[in-house]
Amino acid sequence: MPSKFSVWYNKFVDWNVESLFAKRREPGPPRTVFVNEPLPDDYFDHKHRVKKEHVYSSNQVITSKYTVITFVPRNLLEQFRRIANCFFLAIAILQFFHIFATVSAGLVILPLIIVVAITALKDGYEDIKRHQSDRAVNYAQVRVLAGGEFQNENAIAPKSKTFVRGMVPSFKRKQKKGRSDGDVEMLQHGAPPEGVHTEGAQLEQMPTMTEDGLEYDDNQPIEEHGGLFHHHGASRKPHWKMTIWEDLKVGDIVKVMDDEQLPADILICTTSEEENVAYVETKNLDGETNLKSRSACPALTHLSTARACADKRNAFRVECDRPEPNLYKFNAAVVTADEKKTSVDSNMVLLRGTVLRNTRWVIGVVLFTGEDTKIVLNSGATPSKRSRVERQMNPQVFINLIILAAMAVACGIVDAVLEQRDFPRGAPWLYGDTQDDDNPHINGLVTWAFALITFQNIIPISLYISIEGVRTCQALFIYFDREIYYEKTDQATLARSWNLSDDLGQIEYVFSDKTGTLTQNAMVFRQCTINGRVYRGDEVETDVTPVPIPESDDKVDIRSTSSSPPSGKKSNASTSSTEAISDPLAAKSVKKAEHVLAHFHDSALLDDIAAAQQAVSGSAEDKHGRMVNGFWTVLALCHTALVSVDPDTGAIQYKAQSPDEAALVQAAADVGFVFRGRDREVLTLQTPFSTASNGGKYERYELLNILDFTSARKRMSVIVRRLGDDGEPDGKVYLLTKGADNVIMERLSPGQDEMVRTTEDHLAEFASEGLRTLTLAYKVIPETEYEAWAQRYHEATVSLGEREDKVEAVSDEIEHGLSLLGATAIEDRLQDGVPEAIADLKEAGIKVWVLTGDKLETAIGTAKLTMCGIGFAAIGHSTNLIGREDNIIIIRGGGEGSTPVYAQMMKAVEEFFPESGILQDEQVGLDDTVLPQQQSTGGYPLQRVNTGVSSLVGHNNGERPGGFILVIDGSALTYALADEKHKHLCLRLAMQCEGVMCCRVSPLQKALVVKLVKDGIGAMTLAIGDGANDVSMIQAADVGVGISGEEGLQAVNSSDYAIAQFRFLKRLLLVHGHWSYARNGNMIINFFYKNIICIGVLWWFQIYCAWSSYYVFDYTYLLFWNTFWTIAPVIGIGLFDRILDDHVLMAMPELYRHSMKHEYFGTKLFLIYMFDGVVQSAIIFFLILYSYTGTSARSDGYDIAQYEFSTNIAIAAVMAANLFNGLNTHVWTGWIFFAVALGIVLVWAYTAIYSVISPGWFPTFVYGNDHYLFRSPLFWFSILLVVILALTPRYIAKAYKLAFNPNDIDRARYIHKLDPNHDFTKDRHGGLAQVSVASMRKRHVGLGLARHRPPLFHASRTDMSTGMRSVNRGFDFATEENGVAMQRIQSHLSERHQAVSPAPAKRRRGPSQLMHSFSLRRTLRRKKQTSHSSSVLHEEDPSFGGSPGSPPDSPPPPHRS
Repeated sequence: MPSKFSVWYNKFVDWNVESLFAKRREPGPPRTVFVNEPLPDDYFDHKHRVKKEHVYSSNQVITSKYTVITFVPRNLLEQFRRIANCFFLAIAILQFFHIFATVSAGLVILPLIIVVAITALKDGYEDIKRHQSDRAVNYAQVRVLAGGEFQNENAIAPKSKTFVRGMVPSFKRKQKKGRSDGDVEMLQHGAPPEGVHTEGAQLEQMPTMTEDGLEYDDNQPIEEHGGLFHHHGASRKPHWKMTIWEDLKVGDIVKVMDDEQLPADILICTTSEEENVAYVETKNLDGETNLKSRSACPALTHLSTARACADKRNAFRVECDRPEPNLYKFNAAVVTADEKKTSVDSNMVLLRGTVLRNTRWVIGVVLFTGEDTKIVLNSGATPSKRSRVERQMNPQVFINLIILAAMAVACGIVDAVLEQRDFPRGAPWLYGDTQDDDNPHINGLVTWAFALITFQNIIPISLYISIEGVRTCQALFIYFDREIYYEKTDQATLARSWNLSDDLGQIEYVFSDKTGTLTQNAMVFRQCTINGRVYRGDEVETDVTPVPIPESDDKVDIRSTSSSPPSGKKSNASTSSTEAISDPLAAKSVKKAEHVLAHFHDSALLDDIAAAQQAVSGSAEDKHGRMVNGFWTVLALCHTALVSVDPDTGAIQYKAQSPDEAALVQAAADVGFVFRGRDREVLTLQTPFSTASNGGKYERYELLNILDFTSARKRMSVIVRRLGDDGEPDGKVYLLTKGADNVIMERLSPGQDEMVRTTEDHLAEFASEGLRTLTLAYKVIPETEYEAWAQRYHEATVSLGEREDKVEAVSDEIEHGLSLLGATAIEDRLQDGVPEAIADLKEAGIKVWVLTGDKLETAIGTAKLTMCGIGFAAIGHSTNLIGREDNIIIIRGGGEGSTPVYAQMMKAVEEFFPESGILQDEQVGLDDTVLPQQQSTGGYPLQRVNTGVSSLVGHNNGERPGGFILVIDGSALTYALADEKHKHLCLRLAMQCEGVMCCRVSPLQKALVVKLVKDGIGAMTLAIGDGANDVSMIQAADVGVGISGEEGLQAVNSSDYAIAQFRFLKRLLLVHGHWSYARNGNMIINFFYKNIICIGVLWWFQIYCAWSSYYVFDYTYLLFWNTFWTIAPVIGIGLFDRILDDHVLMAMPELYRHSMKHEYFGTKLFLIYMFDGVVQSAIIFFLILYSYTGTSARSDGYDIAQYEFSTNIAIAAVMAANLFNGLNTHVWTGWIFFAVALGIVLVWAYTAIYSVISPGWFPTFVYGNDHYLFRSPLFWFSILLVVILALTPRYIAKAYKLAFNPNDIDRARYIHKLDPNHDFTKDRHGGLAQVSVASMRKRHVGLGLARHRPPLFHASRTDMSTGMRSVNRGFDFATEENGVAMQRIQSHLSERHQAVSPAPAKRRRGPSQLMHSFSLRRTLRRKKQTSHSSSVLHEEDPSFGGSPGSPPDSPPPPHRS
C-alpha cells in the first residue's frame, strides 16, 4: 500500500492547471430544434428570457489555452508547479526584510523574473499560433438561409471573447484561392499554420449567380430598391448568404456544396442527387477513406429551395437526444406541422469534419454546434504537458530542499546553543546582543533563515532557464536536420512543444493510426491469377487508359448516380445543378480513380485475349479466353461503384466507397472490360470481345439481387441476367462472387482440385509479398432454381423476426456449387520506409500498437503488409506488427447471444497464457458483475473448443515461435474499458502479446486505450496520426506526433512534433530522442553536482565560523557561480554532447533500450553525483585549509587572511567542477573545449582584476589579494593537487567500467573511435555483446546473425468470439456495411420484385441457346475440324463453354458476345 505522503504527492504532481480554466461544459439535456416555429412558452423564465438549459453552444471552437485576461494567472500557476520556483520566490521575499538582505532585494528577485518571463514569452508565442489557427477555422464560410419569412428562434450562447483580435494578425474573410478547404478544419485543434497546405480545392466554391456573398436559386434579377441600400431590398427575398462558421446557430438551414467540409452536425433535408442520397468522406472522424452514403429525412425532402425552406407552411421541429461522443449513435425524430413523426438515425446526419463528395449540394438543418458536435466531444482540451525529466526533477529538488532545511536547522540550533553558552561568559563577538531582534534567544531563528539564503544555490534557479534554452536549441536541431526533411512538400520536422525533447528518448509504446499514417491510402492492382495462370502486370506511367467507342449504339441515357441530373427533380435548386454532364457511354478513356496510383497493364494478358479472339473453338486458347472473359466480367459487375465523367478530360472516372473497390473496377477497365454505368437495375459493360464481335454493341445486364458484403460473410455476390438489344431478357442467370479465399474455396463445386491447389499456391505467394487478396468465382443458375430462390429471398427480406439471420441463410443457399475463376492481388501502398521503421522501432524495444477506424480484416491485412515490406528491405530480419509465424487472437464484441468479451479474454488467457500468472490474479475471475446483461447468454463454455477447422493451421496453433498479436474491435473495447475489472484483464492480456491492434475504434476510444497503458503500467507513450480522429489520442499520450498528410492538419496542430512521413519517426526517436534525453539527463545531474560542490565548501566552513551561516569566500564568487564560472560546461553538455554518432544509433536500434530504460537520469544517478560533489568539496576545502593554516603561506611570516585561502578554494572548486563536467561528456568537440575552458579563464581573470580594484571605487575586501596569491607556491601546488585528487575517483570509476564492465554503447563508441568506417549493421541482434575491450583493437567486424524466417505466410488466427481458427492469407475488402447506397439499390430491386410477377421471363430460342453469355463469339474463333467442342469444367455446366448443340456454320445472334 502506498503511504499517505506518496498519495498526496502523486495528487499534487498530477494536478492539472487546465482543470481551473477549462470552459467545456457538460453535454446538455435532450433538445428540440424549432424551424419556422416560435419557441414554446415553457422555454422562457418569468423575465421572458430563454432558460439556460435551452440555450445552445455557439459554433465557435477555441483550442487556445490563454486569453489576455487568463494568460498571467494561468501561466504563473503552470510555472509555479515547479518546487524550485516556489522556493526562490520565498527566498526573494525573505530578502526584502533588511535583517536577511545580502544584496539589493530587486537584484535577488531579478533572476526569477527573467526565468518566468522567458518561459511565459515562449508559451505565449505558442498560444498565439493556436489563436491564429482557431480564427482560420471559425472564419471559414458556409451558405446560410436568410431573407423571406425565415427567422431562427433558437437561443444560442454568446461567443467567447479571446481579446486577441487586435493583437493577432487577422485572417481575411475570403481565403486565397488554393487554400484547401480541408486545411481550415485541419487547423481546428491548435497551433501553427506554418505547414498549411497551399494547393488544392478552394475554401468555398461560389455558385454561378452571386451578389456580394448572396446566392439565389433561380435566374430572376435581384430586386433593387435604389441607392446604396439596394441590398436591403434583395435580402427580403429568400436566399443563401455566406456566413462565417462561428456565427452558425442551431436551427439554421445551410447549403453545403460538393467537396466542402461540414461546419456542424446537420440533418439532411434534401440533396441534388437521385433519391436524396449524399456521399461523405469521414476520414477526419474515423480514419476511413471509403465514402459513406447518407440519405435525407423523408419528411423534409420537399425543402429543395431557399423559398421552400423559408416558407412558414413548412414548419417542423426536431426532437434530439442529448449530445454524446459516440460517432455511430444518433437518435432523433422530425415532427412536422401535422404532428407526424419521422425517426432520424445516423444515416441521415452529416457530422462536422466530414467532407461532402460526389454530391453537388446538400440542404440541411443544424442540430448541434461547437462543443456539442461529435468531433469536438471526441477531442480533449489542449493539455499542458510536462516532460518526465521535469517531473522527476521535482522530487530531486525536494530532496535538496530537505538537505537545505537540515543544514539551516543545524546552523540555527548550533548557533543558538553556542550563543546561549558564550553570552553569559562575556564573549566579545556577542557584545550588545540584548536587542529585541538581536539576542541569543532569537538569533538562532535568524541564523536559520539566513542559512536558507546562504545555501540557496543548492536549488539552482538557473537550471530551469538553462533547460529551456537547451531544449529550444534541440528543437532547432530537429528542424534543421535534413535527414527528416521532406523535399516533396518542402516540409521540415517541426518541434511544436519545446519542452518534450527528452521524452522522445524514453518512449516504450507507440500508438499509431493506420490510414494516412502507415499507408498512403492508395491502391495498386498488382497481380492476378486466372485459370491457374499468373499475370504480374507491367509498369504503366500514363494517367488515362484509352478505350474504343462503339460506332453505333442505342445511346441509352445511362448516367452515374453521382453525375447525372435527376430528371424533373429540383430543376431550380441551383444554377450549379444544371450544368451539362458528359455521357459516360461516349467517353474515350478511363482516368485513374481517386486513391488508385496506377493503371493495370499486362502484355501477356493482352496477348491471351487477342489469341482467344482468334482461337479455334474448344482449343486451349479458347478455354482460357472464356475464363479470362468471366474473371474480368465479375470484377466489372460485382461492385457498387459509380461512374462519373471528368469535365476537363472527358474520361471516365470511377467513384467507389473504398480505394480497393475502385482499384478492382479500374483494373477491369484497363484491360478492356469497361463498366459504363448503372441505370437503376441495368448495368452497361463494354468488353474487348463485344467491341470486336457485334458491331461494337455494349453488353447489358439486369441486376437481380445484391448479396451484400459483411464482416461475417466476407464475400459479396451479385445475381444478373443478360439483356438483349431490345432490353428483354436474353440469357442465363449468373451469380458473380468475390470474397475471402477460405470462404470461396469451401463453396466450390467438386472436381476443381488441381485449379484450387494452383490458386492457393498463388494466393500464398501474393500474401508473402504483402498483397491484399480477393478470390473470384461464378455460378450459372437455372431459371427455375432462381425463381424459387428469389421467392424465398424476398420472404426473408420482408420478415419481421430474425431478418438478418434468415437473409444470411437464404443467401448461403445459392452461394454453393461455385466455379473458381482466379484471384486478385492489390497493394495497399505503404508510406516509404514504413516497414523498415516499424521493424527498427520494435528492435529498439518499442511496442507498436495500431488503433484504427478500419474494419478488422483491413487492419490485419495492413499489419501483414507492413511486415511483408521488410522482407524486401536490407535489414536481415522480419519482425513487425504481425510476423509470418505469429498467432492472432481476435476479441470481438457483439450483441445479445454473443460470447461475453470478458469470457473471450479469459478464454485467451487460459488457452495461450496459462502460466502467465493472470489466472492467479485476485482481480481476475468470472462472476455476474463482469458479464453484462446483454452478453450473459449464448457463447461457448470456457474450455478448449474443437472447431473442426484446426487442420487448417495444424495442431501447434498457439505454440508457434512468432508470438501472439491481440486484435480487438471497437465494440469489444466498449466492454473492455467499461470498469476496472475489465480494464485490468484487458491490460494484462495485452501485456502478454507482442502487439495489439484495435479496429473500428472511435477517437475517444483511442484516447482511452492510450490512457489505459499510460496510467496502468506507467509507460512512456507516443501517439502518431494524421487526422482529426487522432487528436484525442495525440493529446492523451506523453508525446503526440502529427503527420501532415492528405487528411489535413488537425493532428499536426494538436501534436507536439510534426513530421511529414512516418519513417521520420525512427530518426526522431533513435537519434534526436536518444541524444536529447542523454544530454538533458547528463546536464541536470552535472548541474546539481556543480552546485553541491559550492554549497559543500560553504557548509564545511560553518565548523570554523560558529555555524553563523557566514560565507567562506567573497560573496561575488557565489553570486557569479551559476552565471559565469560553471554555466558553460553544462550548457555545452546539453547542446553538443553525443552519446554516439547518429549513423551508429540508426544502424543499431537496440541501443535505444539504454535510453528507454532511463539510464541517463534518475534518483540513483542524482544521489551518486550529489555524493561525488560532497566528497570533492571536502577534499578541496580541508586540504587547502590545512595547507594554509599549518604554516604560513607568506614569506614575511604574517598569518594569512580568510579571503587569501578562500579565494584559492573558490578557484579550485570552479576548476574541479568544470573539468568534472568535461570528464562526463562523451565527445570532446571544439565547443566542449571552449565551454570547459571558459569558466576557468573567467574566474582567473576576475580574480586578477578584482584584486587590483581600489576600495576607493567601491567597497571590496580582496584588494591586494593578487600580491599574496600568485606569488605563493602553495597556491599553485594546492590547486593542482586538490583538482587532481577531486577528479581521480570519477576517472578511475569510468576507466574500470570501460575495461571490465562495458555496455553496448561503450563498445560501439570505442569501435567507432578505432574504425570510423565500421559497418555497425553487422553487429545487430547482440553482436556487440560478443566484443570485449581487449579484442576491440583486433575485431571490428560485428557478429550479429540474421534470423531466418520462412518465405511464406502461415500466420494463424483464433477468433475468441466463435472459437474459429483459420489461416490468414491477407484477404481484405472494404465497403460500407448496410450503407444507404446499398439499401437504395436493394429497395429498387425489392420494388421491382413486387411489381413484376414471378412468371418465367421470355427467352429466345435458337440454335445457340445454350451458349453462355460470357463465352467468346463463334465469329472470333476458327472452326475446329473435330466433331464437337467440350465443356471446360463440367459437362453438366456449360459455363464458359462452347455450344455443342449448334452446327458449326450457324451464325450466332448479332447481339451475343
